[in-house]
Amino acid sequence: MKLLADVDSILQGVGVYRDRYRGGERLVRSPLTGETIAQVEDANPDSVTEAIGQSEKAFLAWRSLPAPRRGEFVRVLGEELRAAKTELGRLVTIETGKILSEGHGEVQEMIDICDFAVGLSRQLYGLTIASERPHHRMMEQWHPLGPVGIITAFNFPVAVWSWNAALALVCGDPVIWKPSEKTPLTALAVEALVRRAVERFGGAPAGLSTVLIGGREIGEMLVDDPRVPLVSATGSTAMGQIVGRRLARRFARAILELGGNNASIVCPSADLDLALRAIAFAAVGTAGQRCTSLRRLFVHRDTYDALVDRLKQVYATVQIGNPLTSSTVLVGPLIDGVAFHRMQEVLAEARKLGGQVVGGDRFETAPYPAAHYVRPALVEMPGQIGPVLQETFAPILYVMKYSDFDEALALHNAVRQGLSSSIFSTDVHEIEKFLSVAGSDCGIANVNIGPSGAEIGGAFGGEKETGGGREAGSDAWKAYMRRVTSTINFGKDLPLAQGVKFEVG
Repeated sequence: MKLLADVDSILQGVGVYRDRYRGGERLVRSPLTGETIAQVEDANPDSVTEAIGQSEKAFLAWRSLPAPRRGEFVRVLGEELRAAKTELGRLVTIETGKILSEGHGEVQEMIDICDFAVGLSRQLYGLTIASERPHHRMMEQWHPLGPVGIITAFNFPVAVWSWNAALALVCGDPVIWKPSEKTPLTALAVEALVRRAVERFGGAPAGLSTVLIGGREIGEMLVDDPRVPLVSATGSTAMGQIVGRRLARRFARAILELGGNNASIVCPSADLDLALRAIAFAAVGTAGQRCTSLRRLFVHRDTYDALVDRLKQVYATVQIGNPLTSSTVLVGPLIDGVAFHRMQEVLAEARKLGGQVVGGDRFETAPYPAAHYVRPALVEMPGQIGPVLQETFAPILYVMKYSDFDEALALHNAVRQGLSSSIFSTDVHEIEKFLSVAGSDCGIANVNIGPSGAEIGGAFGGEKETGGGREAGSDAWKAYMRRVTSTINFGKDLPLAQGVKFEVG
């Protein structure tokens, strides 16, 4: 009953109407206890069609507002997020099972990207380009694109929406959000905060930001509707392959943030104290349910025993449990029973191939028999085989020895995904090679930190089966706009490019 009271207090506190989370047919369960905490109503096909139509109308008004004025709206939204950070962060923990500092950290990401986007609203720069023709000038402009569909996963239920939404809004685009069906309550809370921002801002068109709750069929409608020129989708590689093909059929744009089988290399010169802390967070934080979680660890033979022995001590002592009951808990539950059973299947396969497994069993929490807490698994593998080559969304870390740096680098790159990576070394030759064109083939390559914990200032995303999408910082904003190249003739003659002659009259 305590969780129900918490959910009521948070949702009503930010202005979510009670009928939005009580009385619907879709059950929402907290992974912390396994209990039902809400019942939400799914959108139906007619309401989805209507919402997209309203978003299309909003685009016609929003695109005409000067970009700095659009940035002012995002600034107001950031203020609302700051005011609700504690409550929204707690709701993230209730709905996903993250520890409280991670729940609050996710909301901080939302605030940070709003700050970034406010500045960006005055920096949507084009170019002046030298023309080969006399008395001609070329220029490049960036114009708003249209309604943006955002499909998010359960593990970052609000941050990923904000990475897209804050940029899209300052770029002149309305947003239509289909959250994970496992985490709709955080989306409803954000929807209420957006509504508050709209009321304070004044002049924002209806349909500027929409939440559509439901299953796969809602996402499919967003993907297939020609009025939505861009869809940003976060999820599995299998999901991304379907989404990418369907968007390509109608020549729409895709931002795909898919799987990550992330690795770190620990070199002989590494600072093992630093590496130990970084590896522990990257491997067991969020119960291994980050797309950037550390899955594979290559350790040089000279340091292998020393590091792995210390890792085993960490794994044996890390506190597991309900993060709402203790501030010392570092590992919460898996999202559901499906994730737990998949983890057990993968560990059984690793054992058959000679893997030595420490941990991985269910962690009994008597008050919560319907929840799925597990001990993080450390698996010493004889090589990069079997389940090591696939991503499992659970706290499983495969550890392997290496002797030659080039060998480790080749193994590092020998997976289908290419999201995040890191190296622990003080050898400048190893570090620079890892970051070079001949090094890590991932979209993120870190030195002396783990592969997880990206900042919003840099573009986030990966290569290969990770999908190639980029979100958040750097020039990721360009995906939400259309480019126009214009040539202006301010002379009296009409010289043609490339010296072409075409005389008439």
